[in-house]
Formats: sequence, structure tokens, C-alpha cells
Amino acid sequence: TMTAKLTVSLLDYGAGNVRSVRNAITSCGYTITDITHPSQINDADVIIFPGVGSYHSAMDVLKKEGYDAALREYLKEDRPYLGICLGMQTLFESSEETNESGHTGDPLPGLGVIPGKVIKFDETKRSVPHIGWNGAIAHQKSPAMKYIGNGSSGNEEEVYFVHSYYAPITEENSKWVLTRTTYEGQEYISSVQRGNVCATQFHPEKSGTTGLNFLKGFLEAVENGTLSQTTPLPTNPDQCTQLVKRVVVALDVRSNDAGDLVVTKGDQYDVREKDDSNAEEGGATTGRGGVRNLGKPVQLAARYYTEGADEIAFLNITSFRQGVIEDMPMLQVLEEASKCVFVPLTVGGGIRSYTDPESVVDV
Repeated sequence: TMTAKLTVSLLDYGAGNVRSVRNAITSCGYTITDITHPSQINDADVIIFPGVGSYHSAMDVLKKEGYDAALREYLKEDRPYLGICLGMQTLFESSEETNESGHTGDPLPGLGVIPGKVIKFDETKRSVPHIGWNGAIAHQKSPAMKYIGNGSSGNEEEVYFVHSYYAPITEENSKWVLTRTTYEGQEYISSVQRGNVCATQFHPEKSGTTGLNFLKGFLEAVENGTLSQTTPLPTNPDQCTQLVKRVVVALDVRSNDAGDLVVTKGDQYDVREKDDSNAEEGGATTGRGGVRNLGKPVQLAARYYTEGADEIAFLNITSFRQGVIEDMPMLQVLEEASKCVFVPLTVGGGIRSYTDPESVVDV
């Protein structure tokens, strides 16, 4: 008889959209239960914490809701855990970001599991934030990396980052380092693991096949009890990674005459098929046929993703009704696409004036 897969406990504290993380976990074949009360933390088989928003707001909510003490106890017992992005940064002692967000006095402490403080990239030396696909150099061999090679920056090994703050490698936290990454000369920790506690600065849910394979390796290792079986790897201190060029697909989306959203392309601003039925030979065409239909947005996005796109932008080439947030058909396209497309998705366009509310959103 087949044993049921473990259930993933997701700590979504309401600070932002974690739909992509949910979809990535589901696509790996696992079910999710939401942690809505601190008492559920102790009962979890594995916790995934996809931190979004600011460090200060995250720690503030964790403290107010009573999650922080339960999480510290859970982590102290070396139980299976995966933090993502801010979910990794909160494992450290503190972050400079708490002061940037208007907090005064001593920085709000993090969970304090890993020695060290999270600091901001130097804006005088590089563009901040660090956004894009970058490599990751392995410091440990881990069951979580089972399906993604040795962590060297081969064509399939880059992962997606978007962050302004980073955790530096120090003598005190070096044993935690699972991978390191370089951003324009600055080396930092891009993932950590010690025992059953794991976390990534990159977004596995936005890192395509590589990211899904990381999640798959992590969850399988939790299931079979092998996650903590890591071994140190020799590292070359001179080895660096760098941002790689991205393939960004832009899909022009508009309503056709039947009211359906379609992907279209036009000759300058004319996106309609040429209707020549009334034109004499050599005469002018009317240009008033139906809207040129290249396919449905979600299906085309899925196709481009499987063909290797690193990011997909849906551009509404007509005006939004009230701005992007209120444009429900377009948001439904994003929701559906995020179930099968695991790279960054952006929607924009349709800006009528500078007073339009929130003209672009990211998913």
C-alpha cells in the first residue's frame, strides 16, 4: 500500500502574496495546511515560511501573534523547516532594514538561530535591489540539492533573486552556509542548512525547474528522514557567480470583439486582421477585421515557460478599467498562469495618466 505524502504546514502571516509558493508545493505533489495559530507549529511535520514584506513587519507580526516563541522552540529542536527570502533573513540575529522602515532604537531582533546580522547592499557600488537570475556555489552536499547537480553555475543551475539586504558569511555562521552567491563583487549567503533547518535567499517558486527540483529534493528528504545528512564540500574562495542574461517574453493582451482576453500582435497600433473582401485589386484595405488572435494568454505563457522563458510580462494594450488591481480578467490570467508557470510574472500597461492607481503589480 502507498503511504500518504506528508502535509506541508505553510506559515503565511498575511503580509503578501504567497500564491506561487502554494502552487509550487502543490505541483510537487504535496498538500498544504495553513498555520493560523501558534499551537499548530508544534504539530507540524515540516514548516515552510515564505517571508514577504519587510523584516520589521515580519518580526512584528510573528511577535504579536505569538508565533516567534513557538518557532524558536521548533527550530531549537532541529525540526524540518524551509524559510524563503525574508524567511531566511529572519533566522539571523537582526537586520538593518528595521531602521530603514522607520523603526528607531535597537533593531528588532530576529529569531536568532544563525549568528550574524543582515545588512544592505552598498548602493554606491552596485544597483540595489539585486534582481535577476544568478548562480549559487555549493558549500555542502545536501539531500535538498539531490535533483539540481552540484550547485555550480551551469545553464540550468541559476536561481531567481530579488532583495536589497543580504547575510554576509562570517566565521561564526560559515558552518550554516549551503550555497554562496556573488552580486557585483559582494559575496553573500544564498542558502543555509544545518540539520533539518534549511532556508534560501532565492525564490525556488520563481526559479523554474531548478527551483521546483530544490523543493522536491527538500520535501522528499523530509519524508524519508535524510534531510540532515549533509557533508561539507571543498570550496574555491576565488570562484564567483554573476547575473545572467534573461529571456523576457512580453505578451500583448487585449479583449477581442467577443470580450475574451487574447494575445495579439499588430502592425504599429493596428491589431485587427485585414478584411479585404470589399477592396478592389490593388486598392486600400479596410483594416477592420477581427482582433488578431495568437492564442489564449495562460496557454501561451505556459508554452513559453516550458520553452525556457525566464520571465513573462502580460501587457494590457488597451486601458484598464480602473487600474491593474481592479482589472479582474487580467488578475485571473495571472492566477491561472501561476499554477503552471514558475518564473516571475508581471502585468502592466493600460496607463491612461499618471494619476492611475497602482499601475503595475508583480505576482
